[in-house]
Amino acid sequence: MTPEKESNGLDNFAFAVDGAEHFYEIPEGKALSGENDRDKLVYCVTDVPPWYLCIILGIQHCLTAFGGIIAIPLILSQGLCLQHDGLTQSHLISTIFFVSGLCTLLQVIFGIRLPILQGGTFTLLAPSMALLSMPEWACPAWTQNATLVNTSSPVFIQVWQSRMQVLQGSIMVGSLFQVVVGFSGLIGLFMRFIGPLTIAPTISLIGLSLYDSAGMNAGNHWGIAAMTTCMIVLFSQYLRHIPVPFPTYSKTKKFHTSKIYIFQILPVLLGITLSWLVCYILTVTNVLPSDSSQYGYLARTDIKGDVIGRAPWFTFPYPGQWGLPTVSLAGVFGILAGVISSMIESVGDYHACARLSGAPPPPKHAINRGIGMEGLGCLLAGAWGTGNGTTSYSENVGALGITKVGSRSVIIASGFLMIIMGVFGKIGAIFTTIPTPVIGGMFLVMFGVIAAAGVSNLQYADMNSSRNIFIFGFSMFTGLVIPNWIFKNPTAIATGIVVIDQVLLVLLTTSMFVGGFFGFILDNTIPGTKRERGIIAWNKAHEEDSNVTIESDEVYGLPFNLSARLSSMSFMRFIPFCPYHSPSACTPESSDKLDVLKEAAKKDSTHIIASVGL
Repeated sequence: MTPEKESNGLDNFAFAVDGAEHFYEIPEGKALSGENDRDKLVYCVTDVPPWYLCIILGIQHCLTAFGGIIAIPLILSQGLCLQHDGLTQSHLISTIFFVSGLCTLLQVIFGIRLPILQGGTFTLLAPSMALLSMPEWACPAWTQNATLVNTSSPVFIQVWQSRMQVLQGSIMVGSLFQVVVGFSGLIGLFMRFIGPLTIAPTISLIGLSLYDSAGMNAGNHWGIAAMTTCMIVLFSQYLRHIPVPFPTYSKTKKFHTSKIYIFQILPVLLGITLSWLVCYILTVTNVLPSDSSQYGYLARTDIKGDVIGRAPWFTFPYPGQWGLPTVSLAGVFGILAGVISSMIESVGDYHACARLSGAPPPPKHAINRGIGMEGLGCLLAGAWGTGNGTTSYSENVGALGITKVGSRSVIIASGFLMIIMGVFGKIGAIFTTIPTPVIGGMFLVMFGVIAAAGVSNLQYADMNSSRNIFIFGFSMFTGLVIPNWIFKNPTAIATGIVVIDQVLLVLLTTSMFVGGFFGFILDNTIPGTKRERGIIAWNKAHEEDSNVTIESDEVYGLPFNLSARLSSMSFMRFIPFCPYHSPSACTPESSDKLDVLKEAAKKDSTHIIASVGL
């Protein structure tokens, strides 16, 4: 999901990080040198905090990504005909947690090497749902009736696994494009032609195109959905600057209370949990109807039966667990549209993450390696069968500004924690018992923020220009009109070649592709200056240099001292994803800053624990 890029580098994801500057202050007498927020970091990107601090902060990052990660398999379950199969839904949730953790470790250790977490992406969700909505993959009518579904029957298993297999194959083939673009260095060429007027409609239409899913889930009980939405809005917007006292302990102050901005850190999780609890109380008191034909039945917490009891304690996801993947050419083209959008937003996330973690701007070889590693992550996600890919999580980039801890060791801990969550089958089963109206209430906020985050990219373009107003308005409107008409008239596309018909059907029913396509063509063909188009401001915001706090080689060099070993080989300069200059020691100024930061961390780290420990 693409966040709104603030001038200070903080990803303002509305309910995640806005107002983070009030969350943490350096203790009195321990002020650090420098004027930038980066100089106030307690741990920089290459520092290694104590193990217990890594675990505590790692848990927070997992919880921050919680909403986005579980939302994807719950949405996909509708297209996969799994609405009434809670056990399989729990397996999908466990798989996406496992793969997200694995891809996070690969990205932090071998990829961009910044503290940036990987998880499922909504950019691949839209083309996936478009593929599954094709007539040949439409769910049989009997799968929509819970009384007719036998989740253990071979017929039902064949129905959903055949859809998952074609989704897996399409994602795997489409991700190869991202691997090639990243490791070959072509991402720089792509970014020359893509500006705010292409990105804004593309990202906005991701959120707008999912309105049906949000309305369908929320419509199962609008009261519960409205309560969930109101709680999330209350916590994230109205109570975000109100601290809550929590008892803490330190060697110097012993037992005392510390104020924690809990509503700012976990508004989505708190809103879902409280609404979930209310639904449970209404279920045990039989306030909610027990008849499946009555309105409000789907708000009960016991309709999934004994899915928690039937779920295994331990499960180990593995490649091909749903069968041998198959490939659909139409699906591949649709996935390519999502992959391109994912690459664009990830480049912006890398620069924001570098600013917040006290690292220099990422060099080209690091960006190439990061994009290539994300492509590899999508390949693994397809092989494992998450039904989705992976991308950098903007919410977790913003969390760095809250905790003031930019160490990549913390994200490595998050990766291991997500792998553990994927291995424990009961955890995924618990999430499947969340009532659909609660999920719908969360979607109302989440998808709205995604749509607004796309529009926020227009801040770089001159929106007083009639040229830009036309391009954005036309791209947005056609991105809504054309897919809607194709959905209602799927037989209108008849070229006489079945494969071409399927490709066009998937592409033209994917709103983000239609809007992004028109935005790209019009922005690059209608005459306009770079300043008018927003290219100059866009490049400045994403490539602006900063004071070097740590040597680039120390942050972005290959792991296990491979950079030093390979630097003497002249051919390394021709490999786009490898640093070809010899690593150097930190400058005296940078070393002084690092020493000050590390010394401050050694003196007192209890304030960090207080800021995230519950």
